[in-house]
Amino acid sequence: MNFPSALVEEAVNELSGLPGIGKKTALRLVLFLLKQDIPHVEKFGNAFIKLRKNIIYCKACHNLSDYEICDICQNDKRDIGTICVVEDVRDVMAIENTGQFHGKYHVLGGIISPMNGIGPADLQIETLVQKVLSGKITEVIMALSTTIEGDTTVFYIYKKLSKLIEGHLKFTVIARGIAIGDEIEYADEITLGRSILNRVPFTKS
Repeated sequence: MNFPSALVEEAVNELSGLPGIGKKTALRLVLFLLKQDIPHVEKFGNAFIKLRKNIIYCKACHNLSDYEICDICQNDKRDIGTICVVEDVRDVMAIENTGQFHGKYHVLGGIISPMNGIGPADLQIETLVQKVLSGKITEVIMALSTTIEGDTTVFYIYKKLSKLIEGHLKFTVIARGIAIGDEIEYADEITLGRSILNRVPFTKS
C-alpha cells in the first residue's frame, strides 16, 4: 500500500496493529480522523492515554475498575456467597448484560494453555483459593470457554478445591447445549450430546 505521507503511514501502521483492524480499515479511520477538528482528535487520543494511565484492576475480583475495589464488589446487595469465575473482563460484561446473575465475580485473567505458555501460576487461581478458604463462599460457578483449555482450567481448579468441595462448597459449571433459535441438524455432535445429557424438566413457562 502506497501512502502520500509518512505520517499517514505511521498512523495506519499503529491502528492496524489492533485486533480485527486491517490496513484498509485503518486507512479509512485515519482519513476520517483527519477530517475532524483538532480538539476532537485530541479528546479522542487523550481518552486512550487517560485509560492506559489510570485504569486499575479490582483488588477483590481482578475486574477492570476506576477504584481499588470495583462497583460490583462494593455492592452490598450482591450475594457474597456465590462467585462466578470467568476468563476475562469481557465475560463479566457479557454476564452482567443478562441481568440473571446477582453474585460476585473472580477474573482469572486467562485460561491454562501450555501451547501459549500460560500455566496456573500466570492466572489468578491462588487468590480464588484464598477466597474460598475464608469460609464465606458457598458456591463457585465456573463460566469458562467450552474448549479443551477451558475444561483443563476447570478441572485444575476443581482439584485445588476438592477437599473444600467435599464439605460446604458447591462447585458448578454453566449449562452447555443448543442455543435458543438453533436447529438440531446444524448443531455439532459434542454440543448436541451435551444437550441430551444436560436435559432439564419441561415447564409451561
